[in-house]
Amino acid sequence: MVGMSGPYVVRGSVALPEAELMWRFSRSSGPGGQHVNTSDSQVELRFDLARTEALPEVWKARALERLAGRLVDGVVTVRASEHRSQWRNRETAAVRLAALLAEASAPPPKPRRPTRIPRGINERRLRQKKQRSETKRGRTGRDWG
Repeated sequence: MVGMSGPYVVRGSVALPEAELMWRFSRSSGPGGQHVNTSDSQVELRFDLARTEALPEVWKARALERLAGRLVDGVVTVRASEHRSQWRNRETAAVRLAALLAEASAPPPKPRRPTRIPRGINERRLRQKKQRSETKRGRTGRDWG
């Protein structure tokens, strides 16, 4: 692939190997005039996540679990057809795939440490509720007549 801006870094020193990327091109819908009828500008990028050796095992297991709904036989597919040129669609698809894998293989967030509500805040809330209730009780028409 001459002229491509790879390698596509997933995270840190881990990148998608060019040999494991499978490209498919087809005619794209959308803008392009008469030229669009003759050029295969839509890009479909496939990456065999289940069989890859490029990702560490922990990342791969995490990504396989998180992307289970998107995978077909362990292969993740990304499409791009926003641009009129095939080259720009290839760039878009590869960057999108790298971002998808980075997000899917990221470690889970730290668990939230529960904090207590300060007593003063709770008391202030209850005091305001009571004050509001008194205001509304004063609006009743019992004393009018």
